[in-house]
Amino acid sequence: MSASFAYIYHYSVPFQEPITVKGHKLSQRKGLVLALQSENGEHRAYGEIAPLPGLHKESLEAAERQIVETLAMQGGHKKTLVTEGLFPSVRLGLEMAVLNLEALNSGICPFTPTGAQPLPRVPLNALLFGSPTKVMQRAEEYIERGYRTFKLKLTTELRAEAAESITRLHGKYGNSITLRLDANQSMALDDAVHFANSLPKGSVSYIEEPLQQPRDIGEFHARTGVRSALDETLWQNPALLHTIPNRALGALVLKPNCLGGIAAVLNLARHAAENRLETVFSSAFESGISIGFYARMAAATADSPAPCGLDTYRYLQDNLLDSPVEAPNGELDSDTLYPEAHQVNLKNLTLSSVWTL
Repeated sequence: MSASFAYIYHYSVPFQEPITVKGHKLSQRKGLVLALQSENGEHRAYGEIAPLPGLHKESLEAAERQIVETLAMQGGHKKTLVTEGLFPSVRLGLEMAVLNLEALNSGICPFTPTGAQPLPRVPLNALLFGSPTKVMQRAEEYIERGYRTFKLKLTTELRAEAAESITRLHGKYGNSITLRLDANQSMALDDAVHFANSLPKGSVSYIEEPLQQPRDIGEFHARTGVRSALDETLWQNPALLHTIPNRALGALVLKPNCLGGIAAVLNLARHAAENRLETVFSSAFESGISIGFYARMAAATADSPAPCGLDTYRYLQDNLLDSPVEAPNGELDSDTLYPEAHQVNLKNLTLSSVWTL
């Protein structure tokens, strides 16, 4: 690792409105920023370590202890960076910072394909939630901004409201929009079958993690014709990916800070491409530092990227960057956003520790 110093910062950014993640109500997004300074002192690169309560097993405190231990070892005689065995959020943040530093030192962005062609823009899916009236209002606002793909969250308590929202969206917009659902593994098989068969035919592209038991996704597809997408399963039980029939799947949803390193993310993106599944990069409500990095990965791993779940930056009151993240026409331009993600506003961070490497 060609760095001379490492800096660990804390951040705490309010959500625009509180969110709930698997029973955890959150009003603040808290995380760490790791900064690596190049040996010549010219560059400083950043990575984000931000486990999300309700999603990650590791706490923020445990993640900080682990990155501190890793940097302490790196500062001795051990110059080969070892990331095996680290928490997923820690490994991703450390590898992000290292790749970003290599890019700054070399002048070559990571994941750059051969040739000098600009990377494709990355379309976004917009997140919908609330009452059917609120969903329709939000959808109309997003359509005016250029969005054409939407994701609607399903909960056990509000499934009937969701069905009404889906019916109204499909009735008004038909096939001019694409609608995805996210059930977060909340439904038993028979309940999921009943729900899917109650929807207007062709109204949803896929349901993300529909089942409490993902091993039954093949049967769910056989009984409904509705495809599923894998998200949590990819890190909770990765072997299941190879037992579920491809015809039952529509996409792999990749949350890099849950998957345990950049190589694992790229391998899954490759698997999706080889099996004609959409690769949907998704953020766990991370800052602009990660959004810029993920947009770069999404643009570089597909000639025509699927709409991605990177619109979550809108739910934070600050993105930690000097410039706002913008998505004109519902798209991210990674060639512009990736360099901007290096321009971190240190006023929004609290320095925790400094390490000599």
